[in-house]
Amino acid sequence: MAAPKSCALWSYCGRGWSRAMRGCQLLGLRSSWPGAPLSARLLSQEKRATKTHFGFETVPEEEKGGKVYQVFESVAKKYDVMNDMMSLGIHRVWKDLLLWKMRPLPGTQLLDVAGGTGLAWVLGDAEELPFDDDKFDIYTIAFGIRNVTHIDQALQEAHRVLKPGGRFLCLEFSQVNNPLISRLYDLYSFQVIPVLGEVIAGDWKSYQYLVESIRRFPSQEEFKEMIEDAGFHKVTYESLTSGIVAIHSGFKL
Repeated sequence: MAAPKSCALWSYCGRGWSRAMRGCQLLGLRSSWPGAPLSARLLSQEKRATKTHFGFETVPEEEKGGKVYQVFESVAKKYDVMNDMMSLGIHRVWKDLLLWKMRPLPGTQLLDVAGGTGLAWVLGDAEELPFDDDKFDIYTIAFGIRNVTHIDQALQEAHRVLKPGGRFLCLEFSQVNNPLISRLYDLYSFQVIPVLGEVIAGDWKSYQYLVESIRRFPSQEEFKEMIEDAGFHKVTYESLTSGIVAIHSGFKL
């Protein structure tokens, strides 16, 4: 059986908003089918040859989803505690700011991708959402999109499932815009966070990946261009805490 695809849990709720990240597993049956046609086997071989990044490591694309799943499966029990420790609780302020920007009204059809809690659950792939076109008023994703194998494809899917006039909101780690703070942040990220992960969660490797995945994620301007390329309009962003994180916003017109 093929490796798990890059995937996430969605909480789809009209009046609630979810925060925590959890991994989920989707298993694909591709070249492992004994009777698969030659064209399918060749396509599978071509996919295996395509590489992507997992932190600073280069891996086959088909393996990344499984590796990301293992990371969040490993850190799930201590996820909230580690978030509080790593950010000194500031992550809660960032999420409250995202919620304030969203300002959902009763009856709003909201899709929260890479969420851990919610009223109604759907299991699926961020790059191939199991929803009809023009379904949701708001699409949110917090600290999840950098773990997706094909970010551009996930953005296109976000655009597809939003109604005309719908809003895309993304809270994600970004690029620090102050040179001095950037050096201190790098020191803290690479020397302290993995140690905290080992002491509190018993997991150095997952938090090393966390730091590396943050460094690999595009800058505020680069991500803004990616959102625009997916078809969104009026794309803006706000950097928080000297650019440690940013909230990007865009509309489907």
